[in-house]
Amino acid sequence: MTEVAGPSVLVRATAGELARKRAGVAVAAIAGEGTAEAAAGRAAPDTVFEIGSLTKVFTSLLLARLVVAGKAALDEPVTDLLGAPVPERDGERITLRHLATHTSGLPRLPKGMFLPALLNPRKPDPYADCTAEFLLDGLTRTKLGATPGKRFRYSNLGAGLLGLALARRAGTTYERLVAEQISRPLGLTHTGLDDTGLTQGHDRRSRPVAPWHLADLAGAGGLRSTVADLAVFARAQLDADSTELAEAIRLTHTAEGHRMNRFTTMRLGWLELRRDGDSQLWHNGATGGFTSFLAIRPTRHTAVAALSDTARSVDRPAADLLRALSTP
Repeated sequence: MTEVAGPSVLVRATAGELARKRAGVAVAAIAGEGTAEAAAGRAAPDTVFEIGSLTKVFTSLLLARLVVAGKAALDEPVTDLLGAPVPERDGERITLRHLATHTSGLPRLPKGMFLPALLNPRKPDPYADCTAEFLLDGLTRTKLGATPGKRFRYSNLGAGLLGLALARRAGTTYERLVAEQISRPLGLTHTGLDDTGLTQGHDRRSRPVAPWHLADLAGAGGLRSTVADLAVFARAQLDADSTELAEAIRLTHTAEGHRMNRFTTMRLGWLELRRDGDSQLWHNGATGGFTSFLAIRPTRHTAVAALSDTARSVDRPAADLLRALSTP
């Protein structure tokens, strides 16, 4: 791994800044051919964190891999993969593209979760009971908040159903699909659903909290990873042609998505921010005791990943680091 002086200094400074209010943090950055990693507090670059909704980028890459292999289609109805009824509205069916771009019209949470979450927001491991049976039964009682494809409505339920549907189409589990289609080809050694090596998470008041397990909703936020693995994943986004995932990676970056406003488009799993002819792809994540951030700027060949073992956002310092690295 090549380390360059400029990014190293900036990465260490960002890690130090984040560690002031967090038990442990890890940060990685790419600038051109150089990669720098730093950790502070109780963490190291190979410390395992929950990455929360950053998982959605991996789930959408799985979708792209199956599409490229001819095993699925972006505009295929999800009911065909789940083998179960899925709600419709105005004669429109929910497709895989809708799930990946949060335009399905599905609510944020599965049926039966909202009220318990409202009454007991500190419940440990709140998604642990989200089995396929629970999710599919809830769908029979779910009404869509918008016609599929018409409106952006962020949905953990939709992203989790996408992961479940892809696993069923592939005849395997979500965990194995990630391992076979992403982790092994890219050489990610600590990215998966396994708790092995997972560091202790903390709430905003620095109190220890239980890890989260998302059962069959794992595609929405169940992965664990290290900043070292995320640096490899980010490098693959920037240098896609050097991997066997090249066509799938490009598809997640460029497939028709949903225009949210004049600056932002929801691509397959990635939020794309475009200003002054430049493009940034990013996503973040949070669980009960962790936060995460990953962003790339392909035209500048830069990227930043940040992980925290405390439920405090890392977005602003991480985004500032990316901006500093990307400034000519």
